[in-house]
Amino acid sequence: MNKPIFALIDCNNFFVSCEKIFRPDLEGKPVLVLSSNDGCAIARSNEAKVLGIPMAAPVFKYRDVIRNNNVVQFSANFELYGDISKRIVDVLNTITPRIEVYSVDESFLDLSELPIDDFVAWGHTVRKLIQRWVGVPVSIGIAPSKALAKLASDRGKKIPELNGVCSFIGPNSEVPVDHMRVMPVQDIWGIGWRLAPKLRAEGIITAWEFAQMRPQHAGSIMGIQGRQLIAELNGTSCWPLERIGKIRKSIMSTRTFGEDTHDFNVVEAAIASFSANAAFKLRRSHQLTTKATIFVTTDKHKPGYQRWGQEVRFDIPTADTGILASTLVGALQEIYRPQVAYHRAGVMLYDFVPDSQLQTDIFGKVDIKLHDGGRARMEAMDAVNQRFGKRKLMFAAEELAAKWQPKHNLRSPRYVSHWDELPVIKS
Repeated sequence: MNKPIFALIDCNNFFVSCEKIFRPDLEGKPVLVLSSNDGCAIARSNEAKVLGIPMAAPVFKYRDVIRNNNVVQFSANFELYGDISKRIVDVLNTITPRIEVYSVDESFLDLSELPIDDFVAWGHTVRKLIQRWVGVPVSIGIAPSKALAKLASDRGKKIPELNGVCSFIGPNSEVPVDHMRVMPVQDIWGIGWRLAPKLRAEGIITAWEFAQMRPQHAGSIMGIQGRQLIAELNGTSCWPLERIGKIRKSIMSTRTFGEDTHDFNVVEAAIASFSANAAFKLRRSHQLTTKATIFVTTDKHKPGYQRWGQEVRFDIPTADTGILASTLVGALQEIYRPQVAYHRAGVMLYDFVPDSQLQTDIFGKVDIKLHDGGRARMEAMDAVNQRFGKRKLMFAAEELAAKWQPKHNLRSPRYVSHWDELPVIKS
């Protein structure tokens, strides 16, 4: 059996890079992609980073910087980004079917079965292929474990001489101690801002110090993940390629409203839309839900912040948008207060069972015909929407009001998914 060899393909400043595909004039200019309602920076070009605009920065705090430096801003265009991500995965699938799509901008490849003599040269070839076929720059890290591949990708991105490719496989490719000594512990894959304070309290400040910890000590702080991460950083693979995505344990759909509202119909339309979105994801994962929760909140940045929630249970597990939406709107009626200005709402589904089996009960609550009818109806609706476009067929409650929908005044055209927004060339 061959030793594990992983490659991490990491898209650089992915959302910004997607915008630049159709706007080559933005090359070399500072660019921001903004969150819901154009509130915070969720992606930055390298030029914007140099200006000192941090990730998740509230835009209003940097108005002067943005204005004085002619920073170009975009509302998030997730439909575009999702399509570009799929195109990159399609390219990677031509290289090897042994792929794990880790996130919208990162994928792991298993290279252990491929006849590669020079991994650095291979990385540069793949990098050029993605740039030519899709137009997105990537960094590639190659290593005997996923955690080291992540570290190699980070090094390839930050050191210009490496030109986007770093390998810890082969001669003269040892893991660089100098890089780990200056890498903050929170930047290690799998630690982040939640676990970093616990490690810093133990005197662990850098990635190198973490890699030198006793596995038992790391385990006492982080559980089995800590022991595995120590092994990963020292070249022993503990996390295999997950070729099939993890089974979802919960699904959430939530948004901040475009404007605060007292209107029940507006909040109802939002809950119905969130229910439809969550139900579609549930059907795609081939599961049914037995429990759901709705929540509504006021603006947490204003005095008197409040949050209300309500849980519902289903006697018959379901993925039927109609059942979910009507039940959750009913739960909304129980907690709705007309004097409150609602700022955000959401729906969460959880406690799933496979959709291939439906357990009957001795009390006769489970109606097989009703369940099968709902399933057939949802399959027909999904088929129509897949053929003719998103939301071509929907429930009327979703269209009661549009005021809840987030603002995206700066959104670029959805070049790849809407006919009326295709780029036009005049000659």
